[in-house]
Order: sequence, then C-alpha cells, then structure tokens
Amino acid sequence: MKKLLLTGFDPFGGEKINPAWEAVKLVKDSIGDYEITKLQVPTVFGKAGQTVSAKADEIGADVVLSIGQAGGRAEVTPEMIGINLRYGRIPDNEGNVPLDEPVVEKGPAGIFATLPARKMAEAIKDAGLPGKLSLSAGAFVCNDLLYSMLYYFHGTKTRVGFIHVPYLPVQAPEGVPSLELEKIAAAIEAAIGAIDQ
Repeated sequence: MKKLLLTGFDPFGGEKINPAWEAVKLVKDSIGDYEITKLQVPTVFGKAGQTVSAKADEIGADVVLSIGQAGGRAEVTPEMIGINLRYGRIPDNEGNVPLDEPVVEKGPAGIFATLPARKMAEAIKDAGLPGKLSLSAGAFVCNDLLYSMLYYFHGTKTRVGFIHVPYLPVQAPEGVPSLELEKIAAAIEAAIGAIDQ
C-alpha cells in the first residue's frame, strides 16, 4: 500500500479544541490504496513544517495531506496554492508574530499544491457535503506548513496538499458557520478518495 501522512494542528488562539485534529482522529486508517498515518502538529511557524517533514521522511510518505481550521468558512476547502509569506494577525502557540516575512528566503512567491485540489473539492460536494476550492490558505501557520512542504518535497515523488475546515458547532460564535465533526471527517475521506482519480 501507498503511505499517506495526514496531519492536524493542535488548538490555537485561545481555543480548547481544533476541529482539524479532532477530524483527523476520526478518519479511517486506510482509504483506497493508502495506509494512513496520523500526526498532530504544533501551531508554530517553522516548527510545523519541521515536524511534518521529519515524519514524512520517517514513513516514506507518498502523500502529505494537512488539515487546518479556518474559522468563518462554511465549507471544507482544499487549497490550490501556498504563498511565501508569514503574517501573524495573532501569535502562534510560541508567541511568534511574524509580519510579512518569507517562509523560505529567496523561495518562489507561490507553489501550487501537487494534490488535485479541484478534484478533491468536487469529490466532497459529490459526497453531499459542503466543499469548495480555495485559492488562499492565508498567511498564518496553515499556509506556512503548506508552502514549506511543497518547497521541501519539490521534485520528489511525495505529493502535498492542504484542506481547511470550518469551526465545530461548539466553537462557532453566533451567526458564524460551523460543521459537525463527523461531516468534516467524511469530507476529508472523500477528498482522499479523489487523490488518484
């Protein structure tokens, strides 16, 4: 079987829960041709990428798919591109607040995901779940991880992607979109099922 590293962040920004990691824990241990290894990642600039690349190298990952929280979004959103920018509108979990710094010094301005983000978004919708392609992973630690993994694995067999997920109902302020945990996990599974289609 091929190896897929599926990651989710720890809680950040004063939250006690992160739907990304909670959903990752619910995802099946194998989907299609993929055996899935799950990893919790620190919401820290730089450290997230170091943690994921080390584990991916350790298991010989064919695919690295990371999941992150995007409070305010109503859909599960595969990301099309990572950008070479760090901007902390809030501190990360070690208090870092970078302001317009590069992820990789002299790296390209952007790198497209090497997983089929558009197909993955369509697969989520085909499963009857809220899915939508996203053209911006922001500039916080989620984008930092996506860009750094795309840069690290450029020119190798390892394909890289990222999916943002909404708040859980228990987190969402009144009037802010949310999605039940089981539906988030099912959407991730649908996206994984579309990787090789």
